[in-house]
Amino acid sequence: MSASLILPAPAKLNRMLHIVGRRDDGYHELQTLFQIIDLSDSLTLTLREDGEIHLATPLDGVACEDNLIVRAARLLQRHAHTPLGVTLAVEKRLPMGGGLGGGSSNAATVLAGLNTLWRLGLSRETLATLGLELGADVPVFIHGHSAWAEGVGERLTAVTLDTPWFVVIHPAVSVSTPLIFQDPELTRDSRPITMARALQGGASEWRNDCEAVVKKRYPQIAEALDWLAQHAPSRLTGTGGCLFATFESESAARTVAKLAGQRWPAWAARGLNTSPLQDALGC
Repeated sequence: MSASLILPAPAKLNRMLHIVGRRDDGYHELQTLFQIIDLSDSLTLTLREDGEIHLATPLDGVACEDNLIVRAARLLQRHAHTPLGVTLAVEKRLPMGGGLGGGSSNAATVLAGLNTLWRLGLSRETLATLGLELGADVPVFIHGHSAWAEGVGERLTAVTLDTPWFVVIHPAVSVSTPLIFQDPELTRDSRPITMARALQGGASEWRNDCEAVVKKRYPQIAEALDWLAQHAPSRLTGTGGCLFATFESESAARTVAKLAGQRWPAWAARGLNTSPLQDALGC
């Protein structure tokens, strides 16, 4: 087995996000549809036999021990009681704070990759349970499939979604998720719907309950949403700041992404039902 793995950490979109309640502990009850897209960071995991967890690509302003991928590696190391270590390097493509799940996906890739690199043989369910300690979005990347999610996003049911092309725009704004969820104007009482209704209803049932608050607080995002809506129905993903629209063809998506790129970072990406991480690991 190679002493190094190069693995993707793909982005996700929330095709819909409904907030159906607020729990006593302050967390919100959600209903959402996660879809993986073929836009990814790249992680290199290099085996160490000295037990050290080393980050070769630190982030400005983030202490190494606070970095989510370092925390993921240490969590798995403690759980498995392994004497092995790893050097971690990340080639970032996904914007931080963009609602694409980049940090969570990076953490999931570390957990899944180290499970292979360290030959631990842990089940996907075990890795997902560990991942939940790092963030509510980590399990969907561990399971690596489009999913209907409830609770805080951790109760997952694999689904098969359509796979259109997307244009994804990042208006160069980092949205504070806690700030959005604390906003008194946030919709917290959407009527729960069944997974079947969500899938059958399609776009008529799909909205993002965070969008109105985000647009009010971040006019740059409102401007980008209004611009993209001239080309196709547009929507926020997660709490933002990325937004997206669907297109039937690659050529149409690339044309709009090129136009958007004159004002903001923008990408054309294909929707997927299976994560490229699963393909890379052969599972």
